[in-house]
Amino acid sequence: MNAPTDFTIRAATEADTATILDFIRRLAEYEKLSHQVTATPELLREQLFGAKPAAEVVLACEGARPVGFGLFFTNFSTFLAKPGIYLEDLFVLPEARGKGYGRALLVHLARLAVERGCGRFEWAVLDWNQPAIDFYRSLGAEPLSEWTGQRVTGKALTDLAARPLF
Repeated sequence: MNAPTDFTIRAATEADTATILDFIRRLAEYEKLSHQVTATPELLREQLFGAKPAAEVVLACEGARPVGFGLFFTNFSTFLAKPGIYLEDLFVLPEARGKGYGRALLVHLARLAVERGCGRFEWAVLDWNQPAIDFYRSLGAEPLSEWTGQRVTGKALTDLAARPLF
């Protein structure tokens, strides 16, 4: 597939905060999880562009217009003793889909992982999202069927943190 001449991928800047939040909200709507979005421009600005960024964002652009994004952060594999990249979110606007932009974002992030000496590049996909699962497998991704994700959030997180150590 040949890339359109006006397509680029670039690192997001603080000026892109509103665009990033819009992509997050659109992704949540697609995943039927809009009720879970509590992100604000202020929180994103602090967490992505503040003194100690928790994550990074790359934007897929047609000309100057962002049409997709990937939000990722560094994790660590104790078994490999190497960092990895964990892709938290990948989203392309519906009107820009089918042009290879999602694939381009994944290739870009895989290259970034290799450049940074990472041992792996990971992400999760909702089990009902068969088109995405098929797409990821076509790129060589393998499901981690022996692993079940676990999460503690909200009140459960604060309750756990309040427990005594022993």
